Amino acid sequence: MDPARGKTLDVGNFGIDQSHLPAHDAGPFDPRLLFAAPAHSFEIEIGTGKGTFLVQQAVRQPNTNFLGIEWTAEFWRYAADRVRRRDLTNIRVLHTDATELCRFWLPDEIAAVIHLYFSDPWPKSRHHKRRVVQDETLRHFHRVLKPGGELRLVTDHVELWKWYQEHAARNAELFEIKPFATPESANAGEVVGTNFERKFAREGRPFMAMTLVKRPTPSVAISAARSSSQPPNPRSFSRLPDPSPL
Repeated sequence: MDPARGKTLDVGNFGIDQSHLPAHDAGPFDPRLLFAAPAHSFEIEIGTGKGTFLVQQAVRQPNTNFLGIEWTAEFWRYAADRVRRRDLTNIRVLHTDATELCRFWLPDEIAAVIHLYFSDPWPKSRHHKRRVVQDETLRHFHRVLKPGGELRLVTDHVELWKWYQEHAARNAELFEIKPFATPESANAGEVVGTNFERKFAREGRPFMAMTLVKRPTPSVAISAARSSSQPPNPRSFSRLPDPSPL
C-alpha cells in the first residue's frame, strides 16, 4: 500500500502524530488551539484517507478549522503532505485512533460537525466491535459536539447501514435523525465526493447517508460517557491498520 507511489512526503506543520499529544491523564487536549484562529468553527473528519474531502471543503469554508483523523500512517502522511502543498492553514491531520481521541482527549462541546464517510465496515461478526459507531462512541460524539451539532454518516455497505440505523434508533435520546445534505464541494451527482465514493460509484454500489443532530444533553449521557472512559489501551495504537486501499 503506497498512496504516494514512491514520492517523498512532507507533513510539515500540517501533520501531527499521536506521540505529540499530551498524556491522556494530563487533562483535555483542545485541537482548536492548533490553528491560528482557534475561535473559528471547528469540524472533525474521522477516516481522512487521502484528504480529498478536507482539501475540497476547506477551500469553501475558509472560516472553519478542520481536523482530519487518519489511522493508517501512509494515508496520514499523504493527506498531510497534500494539505501542506496547498498551504491550507485551516486543516490539520492527526495520526491516531479517532475513537480513543474522542474518548480520552477531546473536551466537551467543541465540534460543529463530525464527518464519518465510508468507514471500514468490518463485515465479520467477530470484528463488529471495531466499527467506529458503537453505543459508547455515540455518547462520546454527543459530548464532543456543540449543541445542535451534527454527526454525518455515509456508507456503501448495506449491513453497516443497518448497523447505523439500529444504533441511531437505540440512541434516539441523544440524536435526531435528519436527511443528509450534500456538501457544496461535491460534484454533481455525488453524495460527498471522496476517493472511496468515486471508486465505488464506478462499481455501481449504492450509497446510504444520514445526519444525526445532537439533542439537548441528558445528564445521564454525560455521566455514562465519562464513567465508561477507562485509561486507553497502550497496545491499541500498535495494532495493524486495515490494509484495504482507497
